[in-house]
Amino acid sequence: MINLPLFVIIPFGVAFFIPMVSRKIKWVPDVLGNLTTFILLLLSLMTLNQEHVYHIGGWKPPFGIVLVLDGLSCLLLIIINLISFMATLFSIEYIEKRFTSKLRYYSLFLLMVGGMNGTVLSGDLFNLFVFMEIASIASYALVGFGCEASELEASFKYLVMGNVASLFVLYGVALLYGKTGSLNIADVARILKEIPSDNLVNFAFVLLIGGFMVKSALVPFHAWLPDAHPSAPAPISAMLSGVVIKALGVYVICRLIFNLFGFNHLISQTLIYLGVISMIVGVCLALLQSDLKRLLAYHSISQIGYVFVGIGIGTPLGILGGLFHLFNHSLFKSLLFLDSGSIEYQTGTRDLNKMGLLYKKMPITSFSTLFASLSISGIPPFNGFWSKLIIILAAIKSGKSIIALWAVIGSILTLSSFTKVLRYSIYGKGEKWEKEKWEKLKEVPDTMVVPLIILSLLCLFTGLLIIGGTEGIFASTIDVLEGSVLKYINKVLGS
Repeated sequence: MINLPLFVIIPFGVAFFIPMVSRKIKWVPDVLGNLTTFILLLLSLMTLNQEHVYHIGGWKPPFGIVLVLDGLSCLLLIIINLISFMATLFSIEYIEKRFTSKLRYYSLFLLMVGGMNGTVLSGDLFNLFVFMEIASIASYALVGFGCEASELEASFKYLVMGNVASLFVLYGVALLYGKTGSLNIADVARILKEIPSDNLVNFAFVLLIGGFMVKSALVPFHAWLPDAHPSAPAPISAMLSGVVIKALGVYVICRLIFNLFGFNHLISQTLIYLGVISMIVGVCLALLQSDLKRLLAYHSISQIGYVFVGIGIGTPLGILGGLFHLFNHSLFKSLLFLDSGSIEYQTGTRDLNKMGLLYKKMPITSFSTLFASLSISGIPPFNGFWSKLIIILAAIKSGKSIIALWAVIGSILTLSSFTKVLRYSIYGKGEKWEKEKWEKLKEVPDTMVVPLIILSLLCLFTGLLIIGGTEGIFASTIDVLEGSVLKYINKVLGS
């Protein structure tokens, strides 16, 4: 069995080690950063089909700190560390040209990764909050890493809203601790099952879910995202959209609803309606954008709506669709942000109107952009089609045909938006296209190309993961959310 603390110890340790040895040896941050994320990816893949409760210091819960590995945390570990490795590989040349101080970049990056790993493994509320804050603070710094005025403004806005969300979460945790005398998630769930629900518990629930909805950027809690994602370096944009909003937002909401407070009809309807609103509002705002990264940021808001609709339906098929789309979105949205970084790296602009005919000069970037655009738009055989199809079928099967219709409309609007992207940047000309600049373009360096190729192939072939349906590879993950609160209590505390 893998030593679960390694998912936190390794990135935190390397994050503090890099500045000690990197001031005179310039290649150390690249090597250590990529080696660390690669090792973490291998470790995360080794957790497949495993369940384990790790007792820190040998202290049994509820008195000791525990790390909990199950199907849901395993899925998030793979997503976090896969996208992290792709992002660090892309960063080798990207950060070299566009930014300074690689040692600070990689240190902050690994702190963010370690914080997210700790968040998805933590079995108690306070440590979950601590790991979330470590990841959040690192991400605030990385958003403003370029130190331009717009980047610092976006970072400050992200910091303010993130801290308000964190305050809600901390207050909610404090209320639950005052009510139950425990911080262990399973133990708090056990106590809440034994006592009648009251306004204090309900208020704590609202505070916690509200705080984590800000982290997941669901409408109307999304105001920080459209500024933060475009301002960050492209690998960090890929992390924010592909990983951070899921690990610090969606994952924790699922864990609290299904394994702590319990799932009910009111929660189901709330998640579905907020998901639909996010789905449509996000894509409509994206249609109005000419800044490529800002357009992609609004699509993150839209696509996360699909995840919440699937989870909100609450049936095994709906949960499968929501979790599968969460996985798929991490792939194609990270790929799109890395593509935007490649385009900006060579053209010096994010304005679609100033781009054109990139397929002739940057073929790999162009094809990967095409693959990701078809995937996010739900075009078969790409992975986005299968997860959207499952969500639509789950909605119809559960008698929510109107919700299914909105999901189809959202997908059509997404296709319209990315038709514009492909028309102006890849296969046509923008209104301000300059031939002189175009003639000097060339494909990005190899270390930036490799992540694009890998993620493109994953977008094409990961649709095969749906084989077996609810009894396939996602069965253990569905079981975590479909199972009762009592099942989680027994897993962590023992029968």
